[in-house]
Amino acid sequence: MDIDRVAGEEVCCLDTEQLQLPEVSSFVLKENPQLPELLFSQWLSLSDTTRLVKTLIDDAKAGNPINIPGISANVSVGGVNSLPSMFPAGSAPPISPRSSSGSPRTSKQKTSPSSLRSPLKLVRESEWEVIPQFYFRNGPPAASALKEQCLSRINHLFNNDLDGLLLDEFKPVTKIVCKLPSFFSDVLFRKIDVDCTGMVTRDAFVKYWVNSNMLTLDTATQVFNILKQPDCRYLSQSDFKPILRELLATHSGLEFLQNTPEFQERYAETVIYRIFYYINRSGNGHLTLRELKRGNLIAAMQHADEEEDINKVIRYFSYEHFYVIYCKFWELDTDHDFFIDKENLIRYGNHALTYRILDRIFSQVPRKFKSNVEGKMCYEDFVYFMLSEEDKSSQPSLEYWFKCLDLDGNGVLTPNELQYFYEEQLHRMECMAQEPVLFEDILCQIVDMIAPEREGCITLSDLKGCKLSGNVFNILFNLNKFVAFESRDPFLIRQEREEPTLTEWDRFAHREYIRLSMEEDVEDVSNGSAEVWDESFEAPF
Repeated sequence: MDIDRVAGEEVCCLDTEQLQLPEVSSFVLKENPQLPELLFSQWLSLSDTTRLVKTLIDDAKAGNPINIPGISANVSVGGVNSLPSMFPAGSAPPISPRSSSGSPRTSKQKTSPSSLRSPLKLVRESEWEVIPQFYFRNGPPAASALKEQCLSRINHLFNNDLDGLLLDEFKPVTKIVCKLPSFFSDVLFRKIDVDCTGMVTRDAFVKYWVNSNMLTLDTATQVFNILKQPDCRYLSQSDFKPILRELLATHSGLEFLQNTPEFQERYAETVIYRIFYYINRSGNGHLTLRELKRGNLIAAMQHADEEEDINKVIRYFSYEHFYVIYCKFWELDTDHDFFIDKENLIRYGNHALTYRILDRIFSQVPRKFKSNVEGKMCYEDFVYFMLSEEDKSSQPSLEYWFKCLDLDGNGVLTPNELQYFYEEQLHRMECMAQEPVLFEDILCQIVDMIAPEREGCITLSDLKGCKLSGNVFNILFNLNKFVAFESRDPFLIRQEREEPTLTEWDRFAHREYIRLSMEEDVEDVSNGSAEVWDESFEAPF
């Protein structure tokens, strides 16, 4: 008899129950490490096992419920057993691996039909988890309470009038419903009245403000969307002109300009230039929503709308500040062609600046001129220069003067570059019979003030991290302010400590406005047309 054939018949005749050993000691496994693999191979070779596997595969292909003997059918695709819903979490009984002749063992616990579904069938029939919408192009929808409150105010202001509101009747809607400055009324009205009918109906306003979710946006985003042009992602200077026109037409503190439209235009331009100087940090003339949110323009607009004295709104809107800037420009522009050349600007601040720093300015290194006239700066260029010159501690001013001093444009100020600009200062001291201060001493003083991270070079970040960095520029190219810094008035120092919120520009504009006003009063007296100085224009300091 063939021994291999007999061995094969004996293997086929093995009882499947006997192959499932109740327990195998660790000693036996240690002595026979191949025993589990051998037993498993023997079990796979049984005819019952072959039929069982084939049946399971056919059921899986047909999508029929899979009935695994001795094992719960509620098995996930990943191979992790999920507990039947009839058992509380953590209290499911252990799964028994024993079976007899391919049939499941009898159990007192009945298995529910739902627990016998095929895992593949479960995947096809399961529903995807519904994720709530988290991005809204026009902002999230308003809460029901907020929406109802807004609609109630709208109904009250429109008074259920189907004809709508005219432009002069629309301001309460801007102020009460939209909570925007009243001088936004005109631009908001025209934003809704796209057909130029001269009237805004209730339905049109609800569609724009409520249905498009403008109601839920923050104030900065609302202002940005109202002012910007369609399909544009930034604000330009021209976008601010409509609200400045309405501010000039409606604000009580600017009524005196009604008869001088030329100065109305200059005031509006100056306000816009100041806004872009401080907020448009990229300097490209494109004011983004991010820059608008990071600035303080929205608060200044709200302040201008609530304050009757426009001069108390020292951020951007003060008429006194405009007056100081414009008078200084007019004083330097001797031929009044509304351009300033290098010879004009050298007279600024009683010849305070050096020729070398003026060469850098007119080389358009810190900022490209908008004048488009060779060798001359326009009024906008002068506004940027004057704001930078009178407040060298502001962020835009630091960037402006840093570019002037950085001769090679590598973003680092070296001792050689500092010495180049200080040489003219030293020469001027000698000409004025003042005791000269050697550059070596000046360099030590600058290093002590700035405390740069790297020895031998000063970066823009070093200057921005120091409160005294503005004095570095005065030391290098403004002799008058350098001398004033070395002999500071204790009264001014105490005033700065008592009024920390005021900037150098605020203090300068206040002093200069008083000086200019006194000169004008003296001139009026000499001409026999003296008038009492209106107290409403006293500075708010």
